Amino acid sequence: MEQFIGTAAAIVTPFDEQGAIDFNALGKLLKHTDSLDYWVICGTTAESATLSSEEKAEILEFAKTNNPTDKPIMFGLGSNNTLEVVRQLQETDLSGVDAILSVCPYYVKPTQQGIIAHYQAVADASPVPVLLYNVPGRTGVNMDAETVIELSNHPNIFGIKDASGDLVQGMRIANGTADDFLLISGEDTLTVPLISVGAKGVISVIANILPHEYRGVVNSALEGDFKAASKEMNRLVDFNESLFEEGNPTGVKTALEIAGICQHHVRLPLVNGSEELKSKMQEMIANIKLSARKEVFFSKFDAKAAI
Repeated sequence: MEQFIGTAAAIVTPFDEQGAIDFNALGKLLKHTDSLDYWVICGTTAESATLSSEEKAEILEFAKTNNPTDKPIMFGLGSNNTLEVVRQLQETDLSGVDAILSVCPYYVKPTQQGIIAHYQAVADASPVPVLLYNVPGRTGVNMDAETVIELSNHPNIFGIKDASGDLVQGMRIANGTADDFLLISGEDTLTVPLISVGAKGVISVIANILPHEYRGVVNSALEGDFKAASKEMNRLVDFNESLFEEGNPTGVKTALEIAGICQHHVRLPLVNGSEELKSKMQEMIANIKLSARKEVFFSKFDAKAAI
């Protein structure tokens, strides 16, 4: 699954003032992120919990038909109900989808054996390869390294997006799995150190707004130039933290509105970013020195926001 080495954006779902999907803005966002290695559609950053099955199908179809470079597409499909995931896998048109991203069952806090049984059932039912997704800060349960290593033996599970924030766990996964099992970062600020212990890339939030710049960070790390990667990432750390200050994707949608790509609207129970956050982001964006791509990037922003 070498097509999933590198940098992807967890693509947000733009909404209009009435809360409907803004497909014009989604088209802008896909074009803005076209330099990335692949897209993740309808992941958690896409507010998938608030999207209907019909809306997810429409978004997926739109992404497939607005993909001129034939970029690999990963589709988010998960639940805390194993039978529901299996049903969705059976009923969803996954033609043109290269893999699914399936989040660890949330809220119910299954045991490690329960997590293993869940993913084995999902992988058995899936017509496309499965990427595990460990995000204990949202699900309430961590997938232990031993659990991931056992699941890596399933022929239809090819890797894990790890947002545990635990580098030691990342090391254990990398050391305990086959060379072709992909450890993928789910934490933008930890991607460089995670690559240093064996990760092969990232599924990113910040790449929605800074696709060229953040892909450059990741590529430097993948090439073994950790000094350059760390230097570039250090310039983006404060801005990255601001993306999560009022929740995700509230922050990145606020930044995307500043850039003129989509509006900042989110669906309840999330609320739109504050004016204070917008003002703070405008100042931070204006102060980011974006080297060779500075003029290209700032041309996307409202002139007043980039002063």
